[in-house]
Amino acid sequence: MKEEAVLDMPASETTPLLVVQTAPRRQRYPHHVLRRTCTVILGVVLAVALTLFVLPIRLVSRNDGSLSVNVPWSKSDSESWPHGDGLTYKELQAILQETPIAGKIEEWSKYYTAGPHLAGANFSQVLWTQEKWKEFGVDDTTIATYDVYINYPLDHRLALLKKKGADDYDIAFEATLEEDVLEEDSTSGLPDRVPTFHGYSATGNVTAPFVYANFGTYEDYQDLIDAGISVEGKIVIVKYGGLFRGLKVKRAQDLGAVGVIIYSDPQEDGDVTELNGYEAYPAGPARNPSAVQRGSVQFLSVAPGDPTTPGYASKPGVDRQSPEHSIPTIPSLPISYTEALPLLKALNGHGPKASEFNKYWQGGGLAHKGVEYNIGPTPDDIVINLYNQQDYVTTPLWNVIGVIKGTIPDEVVILGNHRDAWVAGGAGDPNSGSAALNEVVRSFGEALKTGWKPLRTIVFASWDGEEYGLVGSTEWVEENLPWLTVANAVYINVDAAATGPSLSVSASPLLNKAFYEITSIVQSPNQTIKGQTVRDTWDGRISSLGSGSDYTAFQEFAGVPSVSFGFSGGKSDPVYHYHSNYDSFDWMRRFGDPGWHYHVTTAKLFSLLGAYFSEKPILGFNATDYATHLQQYVDHIRPHADKLPEQTHFSFGPLERSISHLHAAAVDFDAYAADLGSQLSEDVPWYHWWKKLQLFYKIRGVNTKYKNFERKYLYEDGLDGRSWFKHVVFAPGLWTGYAGATYPGLVESLDAGNVTNAVRWSEIIQERIHEATKLLE
Repeated sequence: MKEEAVLDMPASETTPLLVVQTAPRRQRYPHHVLRRTCTVILGVVLAVALTLFVLPIRLVSRNDGSLSVNVPWSKSDSESWPHGDGLTYKELQAILQETPIAGKIEEWSKYYTAGPHLAGANFSQVLWTQEKWKEFGVDDTTIATYDVYINYPLDHRLALLKKKGADDYDIAFEATLEEDVLEEDSTSGLPDRVPTFHGYSATGNVTAPFVYANFGTYEDYQDLIDAGISVEGKIVIVKYGGLFRGLKVKRAQDLGAVGVIIYSDPQEDGDVTELNGYEAYPAGPARNPSAVQRGSVQFLSVAPGDPTTPGYASKPGVDRQSPEHSIPTIPSLPISYTEALPLLKALNGHGPKASEFNKYWQGGGLAHKGVEYNIGPTPDDIVINLYNQQDYVTTPLWNVIGVIKGTIPDEVVILGNHRDAWVAGGAGDPNSGSAALNEVVRSFGEALKTGWKPLRTIVFASWDGEEYGLVGSTEWVEENLPWLTVANAVYINVDAAATGPSLSVSASPLLNKAFYEITSIVQSPNQTIKGQTVRDTWDGRISSLGSGSDYTAFQEFAGVPSVSFGFSGGKSDPVYHYHSNYDSFDWMRRFGDPGWHYHVTTAKLFSLLGAYFSEKPILGFNATDYATHLQQYVDHIRPHADKLPEQTHFSFGPLERSISHLHAAAVDFDAYAADLGSQLSEDVPWYHWWKKLQLFYKIRGVNTKYKNFERKYLYEDGLDGRSWFKHVVFAPGLWTGYAGATYPGLVESLDAGNVTNAVRWSEIIQERIHEATKLLE
């Protein structure tokens, strides 16, 4: 029974809260059948719409780990995908082919080589570069500054002394430690020209007998030990060539030497020598006898970058470590072969001759000058006084960074060249590359003027401090490592763009296919048949990456696949005066690259390779090439196991099986990527909009895997004794520095006869390969 509501009850704490107003029941809707029919129809329509909406979400769920919800009205990474905005890929290629010209290259070269630009010592050049890039159209150009520990020369002396009393010496020879001033070479006589010195060399004043140690390789020093010749307490004279100069000093220091002198022997000049009838520069293409090669003696294979901040950026206020782990504690000086002659002749008759040693000691180029290449040591009454005074400072260093933002922000393409040089010139190293990079930036600037926007972000870098030990690029990578790990797809490096006619290339195998394709569309400067491309006239050899240029931190610390290339001379080409005053604008104009043709070609290759990676919908990598090379590297290092002590054995079988599994996965993955690429040309009806969206995110997933593939070969603990290097496949050779070593941890263990550690490194490499395989599967 329902009670009637009481509406006028006075309100109180006990008043019921159930008072409601009732109304008469409304009559049923007269058209209930129609309403029911409409409801059913609407429900079916909504169900169909929901199915079409939800199904694509499931189908296009990302493979790259993103949690983005993909709906029809969501905005993709690029509205113009699969291309950049404003220009087709072919139209962009045409601009990049047509823009670089010899006149501009010559203008940039003349500017960069007009005066000294040691690391951290020419800020006006930094500002000029920044302003030029902005003028070209790259408005987002900034300066990245680091406070780095480097040295500048104060004073030096080198003298050959002959003892005539207890503490009394006659000066038999006093070196000038200068290069000749040439009327035909405008920068050779600048009043502020850079003295001859070594970067990161130690201050010291030593007087001692001396020993000749060939090229100063690890094996050369071992040959001396085996011959019973000690360098302890001695000054060592070695030739340039064969390995990085800093490791010549390191091994001498390890064996107790007190100083090192490094000279340039005509032996390294091939056929183009005065002995063979060629005139010396400036009259001809042979080496000027007074030429001196400056350079760093940092222990590059231990760690590049600022030696006081290994593994982290040199910013103001950071903790500084002792630098002695990666720079010498004994003094060293570079000299010309003219000033080496009196020292080498003083060794005549003392100790065995180089001709009595193995084949690697043969071929010295000064025999016709009276040098017998005796090893020494000299008697105690024939000594050298080596004095080297350096000013070590913590000083600013400046990278110029230009950015063209793309519509895909996390697949970044970086192109770089260093700007600093050991001399006023540097027309070859590095400023042939600097001139080429300026033309690259100008070319992309011309594309920007048309309204073009790249598919992927492009970064241009003019590094400082490379010559001392890849300092500018290393500090930048260390500072930006978290972003690079997420976003950087590839690094493209040019150091010396043109010092001769032969193309040299080093790269991660991921990039081999891309480089072959780009060289096939650029005309060669040295055609023997009309229409030949660079690919037609190049032997196609791509070597593994070691160190010695700015790709090192990208490839071997951050795991960014990299390539470095340039044109250089052969044994019959004009001698390149590396790190000498004669690496000048005048030498380049007359002998290095008359007409600037190889500079222009490098600029085209540089920019087109950048566009190849910035504009193609699928990143231009090839994992199969990588897996194939991993097996080739095993075949190359196999002889190291043959040197193990008797009764010991090491098997490459497990490593080879892991590579085989990777190869199978890589073939399938590359085929899958190629299939997705072929689908881009298919005409998809508008009502299958979700298929295009599905393809977009499948390609994004493929690109993410390609981008992360090289990272899988990083081992967090790094190599034994040089933990800065993280890559298990590529590193500079421990005792070569420049040249690349493959499977360095494994090879060094085998060379040391440590099978236990070799097995450990094999397992580490296998685990990294397994992770790379899982990524592709």
